[in-house]
Amino acid sequence: MLTRAPNTVAANGRSYRLPEVPTVVVCIDGSEPGYIEAAIARGLAPNLDRLLRAGSYRLARSVIPSFTNPNNISIITGQPPAVHGIAGNYFYDRAAGEEVMMNDVRFMRAGTIMQAFEEAGAKVAVVTAKDKLRTLLGKGLDPKSGRSIAFSSEKADKATLAENGIENLLAFVGKPLPEVYSADLSEFVFAAGVKLITTFRPDVMYLSTTDYIQHKAAPDSEVANAFYAMMDRYVGELDALGCVLALTADHGMNDKHLASGEPDVLYLQDWADLRCGAGQARVILPITDPYVAHHGALGSFATIYLTEGADGRALLSELAATDGVEVVLDSAAACIRFALPADRIGDIVVISTRHKVLGTSAARHDLTGLTEPLRSHGGLTEQLVPMLVNRAVDWPKEQLRNFDVFDVALNCVAV
Repeated sequence: MLTRAPNTVAANGRSYRLPEVPTVVVCIDGSEPGYIEAAIARGLAPNLDRLLRAGSYRLARSVIPSFTNPNNISIITGQPPAVHGIAGNYFYDRAAGEEVMMNDVRFMRAGTIMQAFEEAGAKVAVVTAKDKLRTLLGKGLDPKSGRSIAFSSEKADKATLAENGIENLLAFVGKPLPEVYSADLSEFVFAAGVKLITTFRPDVMYLSTTDYIQHKAAPDSEVANAFYAMMDRYVGELDALGCVLALTADHGMNDKHLASGEPDVLYLQDWADLRCGAGQARVILPITDPYVAHHGALGSFATIYLTEGADGRALLSELAATDGVEVVLDSAAACIRFALPADRIGDIVVISTRHKVLGTSAARHDLTGLTEPLRSHGGLTEQLVPMLVNRAVDWPKEQLRNFDVFDVALNCVAV
């Protein structure tokens, strides 16, 4: 137990109690509530079932765009993208005239909750599936302090004391290096989390999985149920170790395909070029990252940058009347409604309907990696996510956001 004063830690305008027992927050990537509910109904998730009945369960909303990076960074900072600056995986840098990937800490405008706890003398650990998130989630941590560990299962074989605060990870966890496109990548996260609790014993730990399975398989499918049965075993282990355990998700997931199985796509760059002429509009898809095999860079959120003189009002009007478009807003309205950073959003924001995705040009998307009908995310219809805690909770408010989860786990759980 920490005896260091004060008894709370401040991070980004919020205060968090120093925990008396290890507190673990889990982000189940792509986990709409139906996945957990289906696994429980099939009798495959007895630990989650027990938590749901004896603990506390509510639904929360993710940030928009409902993509992995904006939501993980919102969770780890306790604030929306307008504060921390990460509004997707890519934005268009007008000054440089190039598309820029936001996977570097220099793009973050806020420190993390974990950084604040380490600086207060607490021990912290961050384990994520993909290395694209590890540097962002680990911002400000000092591996040399002996109080912080941060690594990804994707590059577990390359972890060092100097960079990650731990080495010889494969032997430590007792598992081989997992494939990136596999359920094993997420299982390594859970296995590492259990091992860290029994050895390093962090005061606060964050575990973040990958949504490879959710992109492939719908709730109550054999593949999805097997994944949640695996996760349930580790949930049981963490619960048995006496942790305060809070689970949420970064976003949900929906089918995004036609009856034929082909992706149901509105190619916005082709659409804009026909109406304004080539070179007048640039479509950015913030879902794009180095791991596109399972979604083909197709999601339900896009932003359009216009050249000077382009008729934005006409485009807004036409897009609003286009089949498959649920919301279209100019930059100012989108930033207010969704708490987004204005300098990393284009002139127009487009969000598609539940079963539609947005692309650039048909020729620019490699869909050969889609071995199953497309499932993806990014829009309002993927915003509802679970929040499940293994203790009684005095919920802080009616309208929960997924980035309230550290507040819930550290401030609202009965000690």
